Amino acid sequence: MTFDIALYLGQNGVTLAAIYALLAFALVLVFAVTRVIFIPQGEIMTFAALSLVAIRNGQPPLLAWLLVGLGAVAFVLDGITAVRAGQAHRLVRVAAVNLLPAGMVLVAVYTLPLATLSYPLQIVLTLLMSAAFGPLLYRVVYAPAARASVLTLLLLSVALHMVLSSLGLLLFGPEGSQLPAFTDGNFQLGGMPVGLQSLWIIGTSLVLLLALFVFFRYTLYGKALRATAVSRTGAQLMGISPAFAGRAAFLLAAAMGAWSGILVATTTVIDYDAGFVIGLKGFVAAIIGGLSSYPLAAIGALIVGLTESFASFWASAYKDVIVFLLIIPVLLWRSLASAHHEEEES
Repeated sequence: MTFDIALYLGQNGVTLAAIYALLAFALVLVFAVTRVIFIPQGEIMTFAALSLVAIRNGQPPLLAWLLVGLGAVAFVLDGITAVRAGQAHRLVRVAAVNLLPAGMVLVAVYTLPLATLSYPLQIVLTLLMSAAFGPLLYRVVYAPAARASVLTLLLLSVALHMVLSSLGLLLFGPEGSQLPAFTDGNFQLGGMPVGLQSLWIIGTSLVLLLALFVFFRYTLYGKALRATAVSRTGAQLMGISPAFAGRAAFLLAAAMGAWSGILVATTTVIDYDAGFVIGLKGFVAAIIGGLSSYPLAAIGALIVGLTESFASFWASAYKDVIVFLLIIPVLLWRSLASAHHEEEES
């Protein structure tokens, strides 16, 4: 391997790491707030990317109808709860929370001239649609089992992944698609070609991660989510609703997953089940961070991205296996560290 090839692989690894960092942050956020290991994050990536492809082709994405269905189920669940509690007057608010976002998305995709919208507006519409997907999934699937064990929630995530994967085939078909780059071309940096799309991926990921830092550190809602992550019971005693925290965490996770999917689709062909493997690589990065530390998750994403990039040069057919093997020493080390901690406590 020459020095030039190493530089190129390093650039590719950092680009991949930017995407995996977003996925890892979303997984850490969701787990910290709700104890859910959100495996279907990969499906949200895929749905967002393929919905944007449909919008660019002038076709209303069928994901909008899935939102309406989930919104109707969420309305029924919350409505029954409100009526049983003798608070029927809350039905209007329940309808606004569960049905209004999905209804607005449905009206937008069937009334707007999708094909003639500018690329940025098409992306914004896709992100809004995908972000609405997260809270509805939480309300319908996870909220009824909010007090269940982590293992039960994990099994629920596996089941939801299988359901969404099948729905992806039904909604988007088996054919893969690719999105155009935000900006074509490249430039020379130290004799190495640097793609402008790579700069978009790295730059927007950094901006999004910085925005998350500001949100969690300086905003009331961000502090509420941090408080819930530290102690759900304590946060509830302080008046922070677990249902609100769960919906907010899933909204942010869905938005980050959707943006990751769009970024991935600008670099490679993506089909209905492509998000699973990509999402698992974000999961490996989150595990390196212990599913609790954002800085360690970012370092984990960098390790995963560089490992995959260099593994694709030395053993392309086994690059995914090599990446997933990273999780074994991390889990072994954490299990040993956890056992030592328990011994100290005893």
